[in-house]
Order: sequence, then C-alpha cells, then structure tokens
Amino acid sequence: MEYRTGSVGRVVTIRFDHGDDFLEGLQEIILKEKIRSGWFQVIGALDKAGVVIGPKDPVVPPDPMWQEVDGVSELIGCGSVHMDGEEPKIHLHGALGEHGETLTGCIRRDSRVYLLLEVVVFELLGMNIARPWDEAAGISRLIFQ
Repeated sequence: MEYRTGSVGRVVTIRFDHGDDFLEGLQEIILKEKIRSGWFQVIGALDKAGVVIGPKDPVVPPDPMWQEVDGVSELIGCGSVHMDGEEPKIHLHGALGEHGETLTGCIRRDSRVYLLLEVVVFELLGMNIARPWDEAAGISRLIFQ
C-alpha cells in the first residue's frame, strides 16, 4: 500500500445530454480544464455501454469479461481520472439498473447518454499521481511520482 495527501481544487459540474458519449466528453473536459487528477460522481442514465463485469478467472494479468449494455439503464457511479503522459485515464465503476435488474462493473467504452447524466468532478491537488499502463498487472495502475 502507498498513499499521499493533498487537497481539493476546483469543482466542475457537468451536464451530459441525450445521445452524448459520456466517456469521450469527460475526457474532453478533463483536457480542456487541465485536470491532472480528479475524483468524480455520476448519476443519470445510459442507453449503451461496454462494461467489464470481472475477470474470466482470478489471474494476473486479468482476462476481462465484457457485457454490452444496449437499452436504457439507470446509472449511479464514481470514478477517478489520472494522466498517462498527456492522456486522461478514466476508471469508473457503476451500478446500471433496468426494470429491477442491476449490473455492476467498470464502464469502459461506448457510453451513450439517455436523457441526462449529471457529473461532479473534484480536482485533486498536491499529490502528483499518474495512471500508466502496467504490463505485468495488465491494468493502468496508480503510481505516486
């Protein structure tokens, strides 16, 4: 285990509208606002998403199990964003629900908004955190520089 302490900088509130690509839009805002590290919360709905629902087997590096969400699902989630060089790496875990059925996982691609998503990003300062790819672990892993 390793940790750092820091402080909260700016707070950015974002509304994503029907049809927006959530992950792509979040990356754009992170780059535009020059947020190097942050934590965010999201609430709303998606009508499409590529979600990792766990590894196929408990091995390192993992072989991810994908589930494609195609249809309206309510979403509540939280995540972090840290840079790999100049590229924001988003790590979002969420619970997606439809008609009483819930799917929980890591939302990684094809995230199309249904009606509305509300997001609050808290910029993290003073910790110098990055998220480069770790070949041995098979994940983008936090490092403290």
